[in-house]
Amino acid sequence: MPKRILRRSMLAHRKSLSPEEFRSASLRIQTTFLETDLFKRARSVLVYSPIHYEVDTELIVQSALASGKKVAFPAVMGHELVFREVESLSSLEKGAFGILEPCASGRLFDVEDADILVVPGVAFDLNGHRIGYGKGYYDKTIHRLEGHGKLIGLCYDFQLVDEILGEAHDVKMDLIITDKRVVWPVVL
Repeated sequence: MPKRILRRSMLAHRKSLSPEEFRSASLRIQTTFLETDLFKRARSVLVYSPIHYEVDTELIVQSALASGKKVAFPAVMGHELVFREVESLSSLEKGAFGILEPCASGRLFDVEDADILVVPGVAFDLNGHRIGYGKGYYDKTIHRLEGHGKLIGLCYDFQLVDEILGEAHDVKMDLIITDKRVVWPVVL
């Protein structure tokens, strides 16, 4: 299936979730992530601000901060993402595309120093490929982290498909967590 059709289908399905389905599935996904050794050992976690019923990340942020981990969120600067550290969710404000971002005074965090980057996506496949919104912000960022940390995709189980036609330059997720399963893609 072409990426644009898959993207449209997944976004429509996600938009149809009830508030209870969103909360319940997000809680299961976050709880599973928090129980991983990757999270427990991490000193730093880069995480996204969810929009349009993306899997919530609030529990991850609260748990990371409570355990003394560094937490950083992305902010759009021109055509790039930069990450800034936060000490609480209250330091986020609306930024590009109406997405909550850390305020500009937040300390920059070098993405190459991240132990974990939690990556949003519209769809993922069993091989670790990902489809985003099509703007390419995360694509550039995850290339910078390749080989330096763990890329974690969080999604609802319906967003995990058998195969997305990947391209040679695609970076694969190291782990994908849904509300029903955990997938460790085989990196070829």
